[in-house]
Amino acid sequence: MSNKLKLGLPKGSLQESTFELFRKAGWSVRGTSRSYYPDVNDPDLSITLVRAQEMARYVEDGVIDAGLTGIDWVIESGCKVKTVADLIYAKQGMRKVRWVLAVPENSKIKTVKDLKGKRIATELVNVTRKWLKEKKVNAVVEFSWGATEAKPPELADAIVELTETGSSLKANHLKILDTVLESNTVVISNAACLADPWKKDKLDNIIVLLKGALEAETRVGLKMNIMKSRLRQILALLPALQTPTVAELANPDWVDVDTIIEEKVVRDLIPKLKKNGAQGIVEYPLNKVIY
Repeated sequence: MSNKLKLGLPKGSLQESTFELFRKAGWSVRGTSRSYYPDVNDPDLSITLVRAQEMARYVEDGVIDAGLTGIDWVIESGCKVKTVADLIYAKQGMRKVRWVLAVPENSKIKTVKDLKGKRIATELVNVTRKWLKEKKVNAVVEFSWGATEAKPPELADAIVELTETGSSLKANHLKILDTVLESNTVVISNAACLADPWKKDKLDNIIVLLKGALEAETRVGLKMNIMKSRLRQILALLPALQTPTVAELANPDWVDVDTIIEEKVVRDLIPKLKKNGAQGIVEYPLNKVIY
């Protein structure tokens, strides 16, 4: 029987962005919306879709070897698992997310100290209780089964809710008072998996490629032809990942320059390169950037 790594991927809000990340890393994960066991183009992988809130428990129990979930749910669960990698991505972008304390815009609650004796609704009960204890505030924390943003002011005085941009809270006429926890996606594993040389190596290789795919999300490749006499001033303009590659061309007076840069600087950089003599400028997308 061949070796197989049992990997859990988050079902729910992170599912599509996780599938896309795996695609860029080299794995095609396919399944219907109701499927919990999607197909993957790797005979060494067995994938199960698990709610992020439950991932740590299944990893701790050995039902799966490793999984992707939020560090918030690892902390909330209290499960004994090993965090083996940070992957900074969310549903809408390459960023961390926050669990925030929010109240209605017209609330008399202005700071966390005003929560004394008040009712707070959240899915992140344990973390919220610990945070309030650290703030020396005694409040009632209730588990919310969903639609948390709709509960103030009738069903709760305040909420602790996950936000990526804050737009949903604002749409529900809520204002953020404080940050309870900052979170990001992590890869977790159990001791048995990490003690198995084959499984550990397989997991490490997956992480390398996932991180490479994430690095490529915000970068592009840029190549151009430059007269040697202009090379120094062109190189001074390039914010290269490492040292740009400079290659000789058939014409001895010209060279090809190839580099990787942050996509956000391209629109300002290309006109400067052109003005300084760069020709045949080509911008191209990247799938993976491995350091």
